[in-house]
Amino acid sequence: MLSLAELELPTAADIELIEFARAVIDANTDAGPNEDGAHTMGAAVRDAAGRMFAGVNLFHFTGGPCAELVALSAARAQGGRDMTTIVAVGNHGRGVVGPCGRDRQVLFDYYPGIRVLLPTAQGVRVVTIEDLMPFAAAWTMEGGTQQFNEERFC
Repeated sequence: MLSLAELELPTAADIELIEFARAVIDANTDAGPNEDGAHTMGAAVRDAAGRMFAGVNLFHFTGGPCAELVALSAARAQGGRDMTTIVAVGNHGRGVVGPCGRDRQVLFDYYPGIRVLLPTAQGVRVVTIEDLMPFAAAWTMEGGTQQFNEERFC
């Protein structure tokens, strides 16, 4: 596992992605400051062609989709392929938020090598999903849970 000192600093393109996600959730949140709502998180993803796609969460007690999964689905629906970077932000200036466990597993299984923007005590930093999920068990639609693959972890 990487130490905080080893994490990448965000690039100008990463900052642009954060601002895009922030603009989307700020324009579409249904909750005031310190209020609950169904749409309180935004996410943005960038593909290898440089296109950005966004989504917002849909909170529900049954486990509605997180903003990251909605952004990934929106990207796919709009022709986005080969996702390279993802970020989630909270409404009302709450800043960058790391993906939940379910989102991390989905990213790990479907988007090997994707860069994830994370909050840290020293500001936003960047890791690959493999660095975020050391020793994770991969899953595929064809074969279910896979054996450990050391090539995915440096």
